[in-house]
Amino acid sequence: MLVHIHFEELGAYIDQSVLKPEFTQEEIRKYIQEGINYKCKTVCINPASIYIAKELTAGTSTGICVVCDFPFGTSTTTSKVLQAEECCSHGIDELDIVANYGWIRSGLYDEVEADIKAVVDVCHKNSVIVKVIFETDALTVDQVKNATEAAISAGADFIKTSTGFLTGFESHGATPEIIQVMMDTAKGRCKIKGSGCIRTREHFLKLIDMGIDRMGIGYKSTPVVLGISTAQSNMNENY
Repeated sequence: MLVHIHFEELGAYIDQSVLKPEFTQEEIRKYIQEGINYKCKTVCINPASIYIAKELTAGTSTGICVVCDFPFGTSTTTSKVLQAEECCSHGIDELDIVANYGWIRSGLYDEVEADIKAVVDVCHKNSVIVKVIFETDALTVDQVKNATEAAISAGADFIKTSTGFLTGFESHGATPEIIQVMMDTAKGRCKIKGSGCIRTREHFLKLIDMGIDRMGIGYKSTPVVLGISTAQSNMNENY
């Protein structure tokens, strides 16, 4: 286990989620700043928070990850591309796009691939990394495998488990089992990001031991998984 690694090194695995739509400007500033203080790889924000994130992360080692067509992934491809272009124009580092998981459940993998590729092309033209969210709790293992192949064919840099905002399904998020499925399918052709229900240090370190590349961690859980706080994180926390 990696328990002796300094929290700054562990912070490099984390995209700190600051995504709740009800957050005030003060709360957004507070949780972005905490992500910076924890040396997180990025702060993961909604597009409306880009200006705050640009201000606070300037001159720091923490980058900006913006969600696109979040949390449902059901906009038209043209709309997704326009939003990606707008986000990229602000000099962001990474973009997390939600795959149309209704299409994945329908077996429309060619359409899923084309939808993702259109966004990937825009982002890569702007040197922005793309992570594709599958919402794995709504999918079967075979659907996750097929979606992984579609995202890889589309040129995605990462595949990812959850938005943290799914309703109507049991919430499991980044279980070791589904992460292993994604790793075994990807075979190193893209990176893996786990998000959803990573709220304990044990879970966090287990995924690192498995070889995961990044994790989306809710703002309350970041100090817990880093070992800075022993407080129990809020089980209703998104991401």
